[in-house]
Amino acid sequence: GLLLGAATLKNTLLEKDAGDSVEDELELSAVRHRPEGLEQLEAQTRFSRKELQILYRGFKNECPSGVVNEETFKDIYSQFFPQGDASTYAHFLFNAFDTDHNGSVSFEDFVMGLSILLRGTIQEKLNWAFNLYDINKDGYITKEEMLDIMKAIYDMMGKCTYPVLKEETPRQHVEVFFQKMDKNKDGVVTIDEFIDCCQNDENIMRSMHLFENVL
Repeated sequence: GLLLGAATLKNTLLEKDAGDSVEDELELSAVRHRPEGLEQLEAQTRFSRKELQILYRGFKNECPSGVVNEETFKDIYSQFFPQGDASTYAHFLFNAFDTDHNGSVSFEDFVMGLSILLRGTIQEKLNWAFNLYDINKDGYITKEEMLDIMKAIYDMMGKCTYPVLKEETPRQHVEVFFQKMDKNKDGVVTIDEFIDCCQNDENIMRSMHLFENVL
């Protein structure tokens, strides 16, 4: 569930103090990993200046260094999904947020991703989802990649959600999705095939847990 992730991360941050002050403005300009000017982020995302300030404050509380590493992502997800094992999903999600693949997610990376997941167009969300499923970032989704993500989602949701889940269920789902998506039967799904199929088949979006509140 993509959105599950987004809501989870956003709520973690927004539980923090939402007061507004000059000190924060000063800190914004002095922090070690200083975010680009708020004006720039405001222009690049669908968040208001006020929202960005609140998000930044929460981000800074969680991650005083100004960047999030993969362990932090795993910690956040394990708190929200105590009934399952969220570590694999958190790993894949982290890699989708870490757009420059340097092993850490800056405030900018985080806010850009969150903006798409919470307020993006369907097209933008599907682009983002494709990137999540394309684990090795080569521009194609293979059946194995899709299976890895689906298994990670099932593991995270845990036994309570899917009490009678058989080992082979994720694989069966993936077989069905893949057959529908891989229009030219070349064994990989391109971004056009992915978007086209998801836009024309609500059931696929639902059953891939794309935008249920998983983020």
